[in-house]
Amino acid sequence: MSHLETWHSKAIQYTQTKVKEDLYSYLGSKESITTFEQYLYDRKNYLEQIWVNVWLNHATNHIPRAEKKELLKERDFEVEGVDRKVINHLFRQEIREYRPFDVLKWIKTHFSKDEVDWDAVYEKAREQFLIKQEKERLAQARDQVLHELETSIDEILTDQYQLLYLHTRYYVAKVLEKYSHVQFDNYSQMADFFMEWTGVVHKSRYKGRSYYENENYGEVFEELIGQDVMNRVPQLILERLNKDLIACYEELLGKRMRAANIRDFLYNELYEIASDFIGIIQEEAVADLLSLAEIPFEEESHQQILQRNLAERDRWKAEELAELQRKQEEEARRIEDIFGQEYQPGLGRDIKYVLHIGETNTGKTHHALEKMKEAPSGLYLAPLRLLALEVYDKLNADGIPCTLKTGEEEKLATGAQHYSCTVEMFHEKDYFDVVVIDEAQMIADKDRGFSWYKAITKANAREVHIVGSRNLKDMMIQLLSESNMEIKEYSREIPLQVEKKNFTLEQTKKGDALVCFSRKRVLETASRLQNQGHKVSMIYGSMPPETRKKEMLRFVEGDTKVIVSTDAIGMGLNLPIRRIVFLETEKFDGTRRRRLNSQEVKQIAGRAGRKGIYDVGKVAFTNDIKIMKHLLEQVDTPVHTFSIAPTNAVFERFQKYYRELGSFFELWDKFESPQGTQKASLSQEKELYEIIIGTEIEARLSMMDLYGFLHLPFSTKDYGLVQQWRDTMFAIVQGEELPDPVIKRNNLEQQELAYKAIGLHLLFLYRLDKRLEATYWERIREELSDAVHESLKTEVKKMTKKCRNCGKTIPWEHNFQICDSCHFSRYQRW
Repeated sequence: MSHLETWHSKAIQYTQTKVKEDLYSYLGSKESITTFEQYLYDRKNYLEQIWVNVWLNHATNHIPRAEKKELLKERDFEVEGVDRKVINHLFRQEIREYRPFDVLKWIKTHFSKDEVDWDAVYEKAREQFLIKQEKERLAQARDQVLHELETSIDEILTDQYQLLYLHTRYYVAKVLEKYSHVQFDNYSQMADFFMEWTGVVHKSRYKGRSYYENENYGEVFEELIGQDVMNRVPQLILERLNKDLIACYEELLGKRMRAANIRDFLYNELYEIASDFIGIIQEEAVADLLSLAEIPFEEESHQQILQRNLAERDRWKAEELAELQRKQEEEARRIEDIFGQEYQPGLGRDIKYVLHIGETNTGKTHHALEKMKEAPSGLYLAPLRLLALEVYDKLNADGIPCTLKTGEEEKLATGAQHYSCTVEMFHEKDYFDVVVIDEAQMIADKDRGFSWYKAITKANAREVHIVGSRNLKDMMIQLLSESNMEIKEYSREIPLQVEKKNFTLEQTKKGDALVCFSRKRVLETASRLQNQGHKVSMIYGSMPPETRKKEMLRFVEGDTKVIVSTDAIGMGLNLPIRRIVFLETEKFDGTRRRRLNSQEVKQIAGRAGRKGIYDVGKVAFTNDIKIMKHLLEQVDTPVHTFSIAPTNAVFERFQKYYRELGSFFELWDKFESPQGTQKASLSQEKELYEIIIGTEIEARLSMMDLYGFLHLPFSTKDYGLVQQWRDTMFAIVQGEELPDPVIKRNNLEQQELAYKAIGLHLLFLYRLDKRLEATYWERIREELSDAVHESLKTEVKKMTKKCRNCGKTIPWEHNFQICDSCHFSRYQRW
């Protein structure tokens, strides 16, 4: 066991070094000498723990796996085929007591009065401490000088801003003079000239691929103006700075102040000034700058010229405004032609609509699905892939062949006449006897709502069953007023009971579902509960649906007694929950942190109680009980609007006038949606379009195909997925093999990211009809889902809560995300 001995020796040496450092740090902080015994008393806990921490880290990180397995095998452990993490865990437990190093004995031996001159040790430690203090004092003095320097520079920039622009304006004029080959008569403003291509094509590379970009004059002048500002402004500031301030700076920092120092100091501000000047220059008339180049620079005369030019510019701006108004009127006519009556319901057909409305957990979806199961053919439309998968499994288990179709996967059942899909997969040309549209209150969602609107109004069926919350009723009556409609209202048979006292984690019991609003909080809470002896299931949004299903099944079958979840539990997941506990009463909605609204509280709280198991559903809160109870009992605010999004017909009419997708986004933003509707933001589509605008991707794909790829349902908040999307798009237009998704399996987070990457890859494969490849990647994704499930079992229990500032472990019950030391140090700086 040579490695074990080697690293045991190194661990002892490292421990001795850390103890010496701690001793000197302790003594140096004392104004007068303290006894060795007092040191041992004050630092007892640290000295008792340091060896175990150092030894376990050294041994785990450096001893080869084969040697770890050999040691475990000698101690009758089964090691073949065992996961690396399990091996490490067992190894740490077995070597914890291996030849322990007695730190207290060692330090008493080496620093006793017989071994060292304690006074000399103190003097040396104190000397080092005072040197450190002096360095800190000098650092504070330097900070003060730098602050005064910053203030002085800001004042100079404010006073001389106009002069700086006059210099930049003259500089640009002299540069324009050199472009004798350009027909400047073709341009009115510099902004027009900046849009013109220089004729230079840049060859760029991205992840090993080459692509070309055309250079325009705006890019050239942006660089020139930036360089001019970077050179001119620091020199001007240096000439105007207070000489005493410069002398103080040079003394404290030990170097001469040069323009380059000011440039480094002001880099961001100079960049902003250059950007401002570029913006102002774009508004200048080309003719004004060309004539300015012939006049030598003198501040007063150039200032007068600028004022005359501005007055002239105001005149022709008025003329341009009149022309702009004419164009706006023409644009308004086109918008009306393109969008027109597109978003009026296409109803009036011989379809029976059945509206199932009521609170959560009242059997609405169950009754609708029973009707679908009885029909010769049926379609279930779900808001989540997990719910589509659940219905797919249920129907097939009941002997009704059912095919699953989501954007990321297809599971075909032989002879199936029933389909379970996500709502975005709805196709209006397909006929079914019964269509079930679940969670229809999502029609009001600003980004996804149009999918529900389209399914409700365009469904081609004998019966359409619409399932939603009670606040959907008025909207559906209005929307389906001319149709044959039946309304079925459902009420809870199981009452909800709000507990009167604030909940604490120690009160957790079997059948509880604890709800919070971030993946991090779910994992932290689950870890804390597991370490308290609870068996816990977890559910959160980024978890693979298959893993969610397994976690739910563990809870249903009693393998786990408690579930910790985000608000994902509130949509369609029926579980035997005794009590819903809100660990938080606020959530981040993508823009800001806000209190939960009434519908959110009801949707989540409604999951409490299960007929025949828990005949009363209990609800608990950690705070704000009165406010939350009021929200739970509040009458729902009716849904008044539904969302609309672009259709094929809209794109067809749009292409009569325009060819660029960018123009479509501009018109969409200007289009005023009809009363009772709200437009989808198309934020993802716009974000992705910005990445490929002007590239061969845009040039080679039709507008409809390009929009389809922009519309793929994945999270653009994940930078890795966005890069994967971009790489895949280049591969498509260049006729190359699609790049494989990046797969890392080292920990839970990497596995979840890999799962998402495969999901995006499958979206492309199904869109490109590469079903054979899709089958392979679905199998890989299933393996990853299993890995995530296993990681949840092994990794979560080992989690600790750490200070987000210094990384120090803090108690679970600590109310803040930073430790007390970091909080106090921040307070002291003020």
